[in-house]
Amino acid sequence: MDNGLIPHRYAKALFKYASETGKTEEMYNLMKHVISSFRDNPDLRKVLSNPFVSSSDKEKLMLSAAGNEADEAYTRFVKLIIGHNRAGFAYEIMLAYRDIYRKENDIMQVNVTTAVTLPEAQMQKLQDLVRNAFKGSVLEFSESVNPDLIGGFVIDVDSVRMDASVSSELEKLRQTLLRSN
Repeated sequence: MDNGLIPHRYAKALFKYASETGKTEEMYNLMKHVISSFRDNPDLRKVLSNPFVSSSDKEKLMLSAAGNEADEAYTRFVKLIIGHNRAGFAYEIMLAYRDIYRKENDIMQVNVTTAVTLPEAQMQKLQDLVRNAFKGSVLEFSESVNPDLIGGFVIDVDSVRMDASVSSELEKLRQTLLRSN
């Protein structure tokens, strides 16, 4: 079976359950928290995929990944995926749930990448720039730092990219020079 199909099916079932109980937003926030835990601890995915780690240990790990956010619905869901030997798909299920929620609620993901960490006032100006460009849209912002940009910024809004980085400008100059020969 396709590895993308399994996580999507479980995420869809979780979304349906959360909808029926009126907790889609709470589950969405929980999924974001768990995704962050997975990103902060890359070995977590390996441990959950390891057949030699006991189910009870996998359950404890997934519950601790939720921190204080874990509720009864999440606990039941963790037991379900572990009981069906799907713990190795946990991260992908969380990502799929997040994507389903965003699609259902018309939320656009915005990532602002800069060469250095910007002061709050400058970051706010960049966010305002995006808000003006996508008026009426629900935007969810995240920030990252990539020193390879040298300077400037790159803003990704779902599949739209605004690249105002120094590295991009240097690459354009290089391409122009190559074409002029």
